[in-house]
Amino acid sequence: MFDLLVKGGTLPDGTQADIGITGDRIVAVGTLEAEAGRVIDATGDLVAPPFVDPHFHMDATLSYGLPRVNASGTLLEGIALWGELRDLATVDEMVDRAVTYCDWAVSMGLLAIRTHVDTTPDHLRGVEAMLEVKRRVAPYLDLQLVAFPQDGLYRTKTGRENLIRALDMGVDVVGGIPHFERTMEEGAESLRDLGRIAAERGLMWDVHCDETDDPMSRHVETMAREVTRHGLGGRAAGSHLTSMHSMDNYYVSKLLPLIAESGMTAIPNPLINITLQGRHDTYPKRRGLTRVKEMQAMGIPVGWGQDCVLDPWYSLGTADMLDVAFMGLHVAQMTHPAEMERCFTMVTEVNASIMNLPDYGLQVGKRADLVVLDAGNPVEALRLRPARLAVISRGKLVAETKRGDATLHLSGRPATIRRRNP
Repeated sequence: MFDLLVKGGTLPDGTQADIGITGDRIVAVGTLEAEAGRVIDATGDLVAPPFVDPHFHMDATLSYGLPRVNASGTLLEGIALWGELRDLATVDEMVDRAVTYCDWAVSMGLLAIRTHVDTTPDHLRGVEAMLEVKRRVAPYLDLQLVAFPQDGLYRTKTGRENLIRALDMGVDVVGGIPHFERTMEEGAESLRDLGRIAAERGLMWDVHCDETDDPMSRHVETMAREVTRHGLGGRAAGSHLTSMHSMDNYYVSKLLPLIAESGMTAIPNPLINITLQGRHDTYPKRRGLTRVKEMQAMGIPVGWGQDCVLDPWYSLGTADMLDVAFMGLHVAQMTHPAEMERCFTMVTEVNASIMNLPDYGLQVGKRADLVVLDAGNPVEALRLRPARLAVISRGKLVAETKRGDATLHLSGRPATIRRRNP
């Protein structure tokens, strides 16, 4: 007898299977006739592993309009606004906002998030707050924290010291922002320093790297070298990489093999990259998204990140990773059926591998985390961004949503209509 049985679902690879759950583990996958404490009928619905977001800023989330709205819509004004807010916000305020966002995430089937936490201010209230959030949500959501020196490791007097303090407090991942240092040389040196710190502490490394329209911002080259030097491989991720959008093709033909050789991963954030980049352009305007398909063709793991929701940089968002993948699909022009399926995988399996999550997946023995969607397959899920009919975390049903059928009042037409394919 199972504690929970998800019956008749369609897995992302198109196969139909029942999933039996006991405790917090998947114990059987196939055609199952055993009894269960609870049965979830997923007949005709997509059953997938949970969504994963490898790039977010939870200390700032749900703060839109504080202390005022980002009037220019630029990255730099957003950073300036956050610089004011982080010294005004209390620990309790940041905890409340972040936990509310985690509630949103769970309702959308998003059960793992990597969030960057600003370590610039000496008070480190953001670090204190996010450590408390991590403790609170641990029973149902995996939260990784990145020590992120927003204003630069060297650009601020105590930037390096505070990053080390945050790591000592229990933050999981080493961050960085080389293009925000005073000079290109100091940016490169910050990467050499941060790579050593990550290697010596045995930690993962995730860098805001070249988040700019400047094609001469080439810090990812240095990062790839340090990843190779220290053997960090898939424990290292380059986030954003937007300057690659504007780089010379000949240089990129040299750069991509170096990134692939290092084994590092890449995390573009399509909603935010196309919103913040290209603000200095007239026409034609650059989209600002990095070279996703070209990196994938080189075997570089690329996942989609959310980055921001209702904060100084982005005025929208719902914690729905299908929104992220939907936008990424369009901007990267990934419209072939295989490419669209890959976009779904990028917000599930690929992102889980980027975060090095253990026990992720729908195989026997994996942790019982999954989501049932009102869609027939991954591409339909991207098209509809449908209701999450059931979200299961650690073997427990943590969220349910009713189907999104519309009631029609049209003569001679059906009473209800669904947007799913017949």
